[in-house]
Amino acid sequence: MDTLITYAIGGIISLFFLVIYLKSLKKRERLAKEAAEKGKLFSHGPTAQHPHIDNNYCIGCATCTMVCPEGDVLAMIGGKAVIVNGHKCIGHGLCADACPVGAITMVMASPSMARDMPVLTPEFESTVPGLFIIGELGGLALIKNAVNQGRECVDTICARLSANPAPKVDGVYDLLVVGAGPAGISASLRAIEHKLSYITIERDEIGGTVAKYPRQKLVMTSPVEFPMYGKFKKLQLSKEALLSFWDMILNRSDFNVSTGEKVEDIKKGEDKVFTVVTGTNQYRARNVILALGRAGEPRKLGVKGEDLPKVMYRLLEADHYINKKILIVGGGDSAVEAAMGLACQSGNQVTLSYRSERFSRIKERNEKRIQDFVKSGKIKVVFNSNPVEFTSESAVLDIQGAKQEIPNDFVWIFAGGTPPTAFLKKVGVGFGERDVTLEASKAAKEAEADRKQFAHAATVPS
Repeated sequence: MDTLITYAIGGIISLFFLVIYLKSLKKRERLAKEAAEKGKLFSHGPTAQHPHIDNNYCIGCATCTMVCPEGDVLAMIGGKAVIVNGHKCIGHGLCADACPVGAITMVMASPSMARDMPVLTPEFESTVPGLFIIGELGGLALIKNAVNQGRECVDTICARLSANPAPKVDGVYDLLVVGAGPAGISASLRAIEHKLSYITIERDEIGGTVAKYPRQKLVMTSPVEFPMYGKFKKLQLSKEALLSFWDMILNRSDFNVSTGEKVEDIKKGEDKVFTVVTGTNQYRARNVILALGRAGEPRKLGVKGEDLPKVMYRLLEADHYINKKILIVGGGDSAVEAAMGLACQSGNQVTLSYRSERFSRIKERNEKRIQDFVKSGKIKVVFNSNPVEFTSESAVLDIQGAKQEIPNDFVWIFAGGTPPTAFLKKVGVGFGERDVTLEASKAAKEAEADRKQFAHAATVPS
């Protein structure tokens, strides 16, 4: 009798935990299906290297769904991992590394021909000899790619200068770098290593787009080799940590940079020397590297009153704004992160206006956080709305055909940017079609190999 009671108690306990487990599986699958429905808003899938999941080996542990920095690219449905938001995947490859049974491999997406892209050689040289384009402007995202390209591009320039030495001319640099973001900093440091005469020009602040990211934003997910430092082995790095790292290296080197200068024109003379014209100076150089990024000028809405001083397009320091009524326009990660950052400051009343019926392209962690902010009343989100006018004291929104005036002190618009295509064409850069999927796949494979090499080195006793 005692044995039966023991078995019965054991069965009840096992059943209890089984019910809890099954409920968690149902909840996880419900969330996955919601993510999949959200992903259906986009007709395109992965545009670069992406994970391929072999269901014959997948054991449903969900590890891969928890390591992706881009959010809900992968989810669990029917006890197996599946891709539900392929358009978010940019080929980090962390899911493949994390899979305990090797069920995930990184594969190339179907070829994606991007139109109106700068035509570049494998050495990143444009159709203008001596004019190079690196980083995001060349078609590839990820800081690691930008750093690698900056290093490799300067190696190419140095090799050419060594093979065909030119007499030194006063006022003529070996190299001029436009942009002091990840690619530009990497190129500048490599130029110092090679003892080239160079100058770097930056229109804003050192760090480029990274300096404008929200606080503690994760900006790197794989090891990378920085000039003048060597292999930087941290697998995850925040904005602040990366900027601090750059500051440390730049302070140790002779970093020749001029900030607050916007390049207006680049002309190549008969002597094969470039003249780079800014708003305040002219520079001459034998080689030019453009590391501008693709954001270019902020895209404007064309709304009445958009030229008012209170309307801005970049948020640098949220803690400078307190006790203010604020309107954020946009529905991407930048808009959501700015809204949450401002909502955390004392006394701010934040309204977020988005033209669609729901958020669909933001990272999973941002979607969860914004929901918490809305529930707590820190942020008011107005979907299906568009601003139609800004005044000194308010903003007028069109909400499904009805006008609503919202009192506010500041407006931030996050509508993306206009790539500097016109400028590139003006200086003679040729454009055409490029298979950016193939390029991104190659870069992602290199990143995956680096991560595996680093992981192996970490397990080998020193």
